[in-house]
Amino acid sequence: MQDLTPTRANLIKSKEALEFSRKGYYLLDKKRTVLIKEMMKLTEQAKEIQSKIGEYFKKGYNALQVVNMTIGIENVQEIAMSIPIDEDVDILHRSVMGLEVPMTDYEEKGKSPSYSFYRTNPAMDIAVEDFNKIKYLVYELAEIENSVYKIAMEIKKTVKRTNALDKIMIPKYEEDVKRIQEVLEEKEREDFFRLKKVKNKF
Repeated sequence: MQDLTPTRANLIKSKEALEFSRKGYYLLDKKRTVLIKEMMKLTEQAKEIQSKIGEYFKKGYNALQVVNMTIGIENVQEIAMSIPIDEDVDILHRSVMGLEVPMTDYEEKGKSPSYSFYRTNPAMDIAVEDFNKIKYLVYELAEIENSVYKIAMEIKKTVKRTNALDKIMIPKYEEDVKRIQEVLEEKEREDFFRLKKVKNKF
């Protein structure tokens, strides 16, 4: 890139560009900090949900084994097929520092079983309830994991921009301002001495 002509107009432009770059760096750095905090918070939530899912899976499978042994696998499969599939989930969005991240919107159904008590037992109810809890936890986990991915990508882009401002643009404008100021000051000194010489002649 060619050096700017050392004029007062270019000095003003360079100072404005420098100020704008510094403000941009401050805002991007603030955005990066907020996004990192949000990602850390979501990561902790994901760990908690994964732990809960593990607990419910263990409890639910234990209950399912009891049901399989007491009423038979074929009966369990038949009952399972009668349970309606819940597809009533909407994907909304929320904003984190201008970044849209997904948010699941659903209504947890009541605890009343959709199957008949005929040919079932309490272990079946426990298994259904636990797997139902897992379903809603998976909704939450999917929301969090998608949000973490989007935030991580945005952090990566923000870091690139802040580095470009910090390492390239701000030093360049600082150098431009310094160089133009030095040239203009030198010209002013030359003009001052020239005027002085002219005055001394008269």
